[in-house]
Amino acid sequence: MSPVFFIDDEYDLRSASEQTFELAEIETRFFSDAESALLAMKTTLPVVVITDIRLPGLSGQQLLTTLHQWDPDLPVILITGHGDISMAVQAIRSGAYDFIEKPFSSDRLIETTRKAIEKRQLTLENRALKKALQSKDTLGPRIIGNTPCIILLRQMISRVADSQADILLFGETGTGKELVARSLHEQSQRNAKNFVAVNCGAIPENLIESELYGHEKGAFTGADSQRIGKFEYAQGGTLFLDEIESMPMQAQIRLLRVLQERSLERIGSNKAIKLDIRIIAATKIDLKTAPDFRQDLYYRLNVVTLDLPALKQRKEDIPTLFHHFLLVAAARYGKAAPALPANALQALLAHDWPGNVRELRNAAERFILLGSLTGLNNDNDVVDSGLSLSAQVEAFEKALIEQALSVTGGSIKETMATLNLARKTLYDKMQKHDLEKQNYKEPERP
Repeated sequence: MSPVFFIDDEYDLRSASEQTFELAEIETRFFSDAESALLAMKTTLPVVVITDIRLPGLSGQQLLTTLHQWDPDLPVILITGHGDISMAVQAIRSGAYDFIEKPFSSDRLIETTRKAIEKRQLTLENRALKKALQSKDTLGPRIIGNTPCIILLRQMISRVADSQADILLFGETGTGKELVARSLHEQSQRNAKNFVAVNCGAIPENLIESELYGHEKGAFTGADSQRIGKFEYAQGGTLFLDEIESMPMQAQIRLLRVLQERSLERIGSNKAIKLDIRIIAATKIDLKTAPDFRQDLYYRLNVVTLDLPALKQRKEDIPTLFHHFLLVAAARYGKAAPALPANALQALLAHDWPGNVRELRNAAERFILLGSLTGLNNDNDVVDSGLSLSAQVEAFEKALIEQALSVTGGSIKETMATLNLARKTLYDKMQKHDLEKQNYKEPERP
């Protein structure tokens, strides 16, 4: 973690504060003036700056202005004498994190500094996530989790992603079928071409063939111009047909022919268009026994089937998934991601999640917006979590360690202090839960 910068021209105060920070195990660099601190910032970026208002040369207020021109989110704590309180209040209005009035206690200094560090960690974490979400060069969607069923799913995706075989995804609503489809596309050689998603249940029956295959101008009433269908738009890439069980029977017949011949004709045209696409279909029901689904189409799609587990089958992944969704929601809404209380974590593990991962993601968004969990069936959840007592304890322990590592930026010393654990105990538990401190390190300033 980056150090705290402490700036004050009083030697005795710097000396006493140095001992205070050392005992608190907070890495700190000390300076007698703002100019030398600014010079040091060319090579080392501080996590928090603590500065006296009255300094020789550049004042604390002027330093605040300079620092916030670099980074308006950098926490700056001001040290004030009695006569400087009005200036400190003005500085708070200008963006200072807080002020501490002289003389101050060691506890007050450390408490304010720790809160500022936590705020900075969350800011940098959210900033890095925003950058990743906005970047076009990031890798494909992440399939998050470490339960055996998710590990197996990731392995299957890796094996079949670059094949030419069509794939059928089977899973309950909200299990992430489109996420898996996108992951298959991103890991294939088709990733430079379009990924086109179509919800078969959302297209009116009289429009589905035009939507999928396109039409020529004048092909029917209202066809005022030529239209390129979803199949053509996905040329060279991947076409994802979600809720394929909702496709009307007549549309199923034409789809079977297109899949067999790998060519199509736009409505109103006799010209065959060759297709170079991969089809990924998704369903939440067993197509083999579905009365309204053609068996020949089922067998044509069922070259490779990937089963997506329900969230209740992988409850050990809930803390990790929820933390990820918190960060995504915090970045989206421009808010800091708050720490999750222990009772809230227990409620997450106890809930049955009928809406699966989608419901969990919505719960994380509500937690960011409202500051609490709502909409969970808590009256029944405490009794039946779906996990054994030992599994609940393991998941709870892992979540607490992950939370502490996130807040401290991967600092082992601070995590030991936060959790009151010996170093060897912490390392043993991190190894048991497959946690690496570098995954929680403070992102570099963009």
